[in-house]
Amino acid sequence: MIRLDPATANPFVPPTVPVWAFAAGGAPSDCDAAFQAGAGLAWLDSLARAQASWSGAWRQRLALNCAAASMRLAGRAEDEAALRDAWQLCPAGADPGPAGAIFGAWRQLAVQPPAISADRLAKVAELLGLASDDEALADLCTQIEDVAGSQRPAPFAAAAIAARVVAMRPDAELLAWWLADLVLAQSLRWPRPLPLLMAQAFGPAFRTDGGKRIRPGDKNFERAVCLALVQGAADACRLASDLSRRADKLLAVAPKLRAKGASDVIFLLLNEDAVAGSLVTKNLSRFAARRLFERLQQLEAVRELSGRASFRLFGL
Repeated sequence: MIRLDPATANPFVPPTVPVWAFAAGGAPSDCDAAFQAGAGLAWLDSLARAQASWSGAWRQRLALNCAAASMRLAGRAEDEAALRDAWQLCPAGADPGPAGAIFGAWRQLAVQPPAISADRLAKVAELLGLASDDEALADLCTQIEDVAGSQRPAPFAAAAIAARVVAMRPDAELLAWWLADLVLAQSLRWPRPLPLLMAQAFGPAFRTDGGKRIRPGDKNFERAVCLALVQGAADACRLASDLSRRADKLLAVAPKLRAKGASDVIFLLLNEDAVAGSLVTKNLSRFAARRLFERLQQLEAVRELSGRASFRLFGL
């Protein structure tokens, strides 16, 4: 039987971005967009700082959403299911392929503090498929420090670094969006960034009246970032609410599980987007893992995410 740490099971009720934070109709002014972004981020702030039991899974699901949008920008066809496979089917230490590497960059953003260095930038650029040189990375680090220390409101700081990256390297838009979320977290003093903006890059916030996509540095880009953050905050809060309910159900059935390694599986489910049904740990054999996931499915505490009969993936 599993004994849970009471701190792990503490409930946290996710906030909801209120309706008044969205535009009532028509094209909002720059001032309206900035106000709405502030409202959305204010509601999201408590989530970004919370240490709820399901926060890890929430962050990784946000990373998956941004990675899926990145595929479109990179001219690739992988969807969320294909990205999960690229990551989960890759042996430890092996190359996950271009799609899996991009997913890895967003996963890294979600779990590490929003600090930056030339070494970290080099690794992220490599994951995103970008060639780079030491001088350019050092210059970019300086620009990030300048923007983060400029005391600009957070949405405008995020927009500024994205525009600077694309101005320096028009082929580096993926990196621009990645850094926009990092600088946003720096400006708001969040403990870790939230992958938000890339998931909105093809949405209505970044469309002109003629349907053209607004790229970093284009006219009205700052306003578009503000509007995208309202939608991103609302989407993140809805996702948190959904995962919170699912995590509550998982934790409620945990005392009924008698498998020796069940606590390891619950920990992973609360901290990862997906867990392989063939998981093996020091306390759990592959056969025992399969039986445990079947039991969790019977209790409606997990979802099967792959739609396959073999190499199945499970998550909240």
